[in-house]
Amino acid sequence: MHSKKVRLITGFAVLTCLLWLFGLGWAVKDYLIGSQSPALSPSAAEHPAAPSDKLKIVALGDSLTRGTGDIEGKGYVGYVSDQLKQSGMDISLINLGIKGLVSPDLAEQMKEKEISRQIGQADVVLMTIGGNDLFLGGQTLSDISEASITGLEDAFLSNLEAVITNIRAVNTEAAVYLLGLYNPFSEFEDGELLSGVVRQWNYKAAELLAQDTNTVFVPTFDIFQRNVNDYLFTDHFHPNEEGYRLMAKRVADLIIGAGGQS
Repeated sequence: MHSKKVRLITGFAVLTCLLWLFGLGWAVKDYLIGSQSPALSPSAAEHPAAPSDKLKIVALGDSLTRGTGDIEGKGYVGYVSDQLKQSGMDISLINLGIKGLVSPDLAEQMKEKEISRQIGQADVVLMTIGGNDLFLGGQTLSDISEASITGLEDAFLSNLEAVITNIRAVNTEAAVYLLGLYNPFSEFEDGELLSGVVRQWNYKAAELLAQDTNTVFVPTFDIFQRNVNDYLFTDHFHPNEEGYRLMAKRVADLIIGAGGQS
């Protein structure tokens, strides 16, 4: 009887020990494996993910950035993306263009928190702005005077400077490309006079951008200078698909030539 009782106590002790070892092993496993899980590790929340290898492009501006006039809806931004992908680049694209945007609107848009966040993460910033400032929906044709143009031009340059300043406040490294204006009214009665105005407008914008070595003015005037209607949509203002493709090629070539680096 005594030995039986001893064996019972010994068996119970062994079982208890085994259960304790099993519990210890489970706890150690949970610590070693579980601590590496992103959901459980505090370090995963404290440290951002590793930077992506993708070239991040943010597009700002008016209806040209939005792609108005292109039956595919891509505009120059979409065709830039296509051409970069064809060259082997891995990109991400955010298009923040707004139809009808003028330069004071863009300067205000730059103050928005989400816009600043997107620009802060960008490798490349694309912009079209100024066409609505100058042409005023065609109203400029009725008053092409030096005084009226100078007022529009000065206000635009002030807003453009504010836009560039705001970009650099959140991102000092991104390559910024501003596409210049073309003259959609070159075949109108005062078309030649307005062409001179557009060239002067572009010149002053390019001079302003030249103060920042990582900001590039991309001319488009010459693309539309001859046979303008071949590259315009039926509204005779926005580019058509072919016009956008030619604009995009210039931008894409510059980005590719820079190796996609800011």
